Order: sequence, then C-alpha cells, then structure tokens
Amino acid sequence: MTSPTAVRDLEGKVALVTGATSGIGQAAAVQLAAQGATVVVHGRDASRGAAVVAEIENGGGTARFVGADLTEPMEALRLAEEVGDVDILVNNAGFAWFGPSANLPVKTLDQLFAANVQAPYLLVSVLAPKMAARGDGVIINIASRAGIVGQPNTAAYGATKAALASFARSWATEYGPAGVRVNAISPGPVYTNAAERELFDSLGETTVLGRAGEPQEVAELIGFLASPRASYITGANVPVDGGRRGAETHHNPDATS
Repeated sequence: MTSPTAVRDLEGKVALVTGATSGIGQAAAVQLAAQGATVVVHGRDASRGAAVVAEIENGGGTARFVGADLTEPMEALRLAEEVGDVDILVNNAGFAWFGPSANLPVKTLDQLFAANVQAPYLLVSVLAPKMAARGDGVIINIASRAGIVGQPNTAAYGATKAALASFARSWATEYGPAGVRVNAISPGPVYTNAAERELFDSLGETTVLGRAGEPQEVAELIGFLASPRASYITGANVPVDGGRRGAETHHNPDATS
C-alpha cells in the first residue's frame, strides 16, 4: 500500500485507528497520516503493527503502535487510557462470523459483541468526554451494509454493525453541542483479504458498479469526515457500497473490517 496524496488538513491532530494492521483500518491509518495526523495504530499483532508504522514513517508521517485485544473489556479501557488524548477516533476493529444462527457458539457470540460493540462503546466512554472538554473531536464508526439490510446468515454480525450506526446517531446528539462530530460509514464488499479475491469479485457483481471496493476508497471518506471539510456533517451513516442492489444470499455478504 502506498501513501495517498492528501491535503494536510489534520496537522497537530492525534488519531487512534483500531484494527489498523490490515484492510480498511490500515488504509485509514495511512490516509490520516498523509493528512498530517499523528496516528496511533492499534492491533493485536505487534509485528504487523510495526509494519504499518514503518509504512507511515516511510511516507513522511508519524505513528506509533499500541496493542490490545478488544474482545476483553479491560483491554479496551487500558487502550483508552494508554493512548491519552486523541482528536480523532476511528472505531474499525472487529471481526465477522457468518452462518446459521443455530450454529453460532455462545463464546463466539460473546466475543463478537465484545469486540464489535462493547469495545467501541468503552473507548468512546473514556475518550469522548475529553474531546468534549476541549470543544473539538471526531468519532467515526465503521459499520456495514449488513447492519442495514436483513440477509441470511448475518443476524449477529449485522446486529453489531447496526449498533455502531445507532451509537453514531446517539453520540452525535450527546457530544455534538460540545463540538464533537460523530458519524458512521457502512461499506459494502471491500477487498480486505487477498486470499479471498474471488469471493470479493462475486460479491462485487451484486453492486451497481459491478465490482468490489478497495480499502483506500473507504479510507478517503474517513479522511474527509475526520477533516474540517466535513465540519457540518454529524449523525450520518454514509454507505460506501458501490450502489449494492438486491438481497445477497451468500454466507459472507460483507467483508469490511
């Protein structure tokens, strides 16, 4: 991944991107750094985190890695405390599980909601009040089209992503008067795993544009929403899905973050 050319409108800002060691999160971290932000790269794998930090630094940016397993609530709180004050929070980390509802193990269900729902909530509960006290801040939740449209084999995952969109609407009203903007982004099929290129190709055929998206195409929107150029946008859930059409019956309808 190469550093994008970007307007440096985030100079002096600190951004935390969760799940930033691959896919949309990695692209977002590189994008925000290209816009001038100092980026805190979060992930579970230190070596992959170091690679993203190196990519950002090689592009002239500034970054550091902080590890945490966000399936553990105390780890989410530790991450929030360790990063200190941040101006931009991108809640991207999470994982997906697809299949019949009867086949989802209870432990996996707990982990799914812990990582995708509870962790973003805990991060915001610590970081957003600090943003509000400073009178400025941006929170971006990476949701999914699966949280908007009912589809087979997506009940639990879709619910977690619907929660992120709901959080954005509620937090926008809670923190907006203090100058904090909160939005969600709902990607459709996005190439996040090179090993599953054919799967993404088939999912891309269900879009109006006839293709899957690239992580950078989502990262561009993240960079825009994080910037002063989006100063009058809050409480929105913006689709980045190529004009997805119809109901998708594949077991893995959206591979986003």
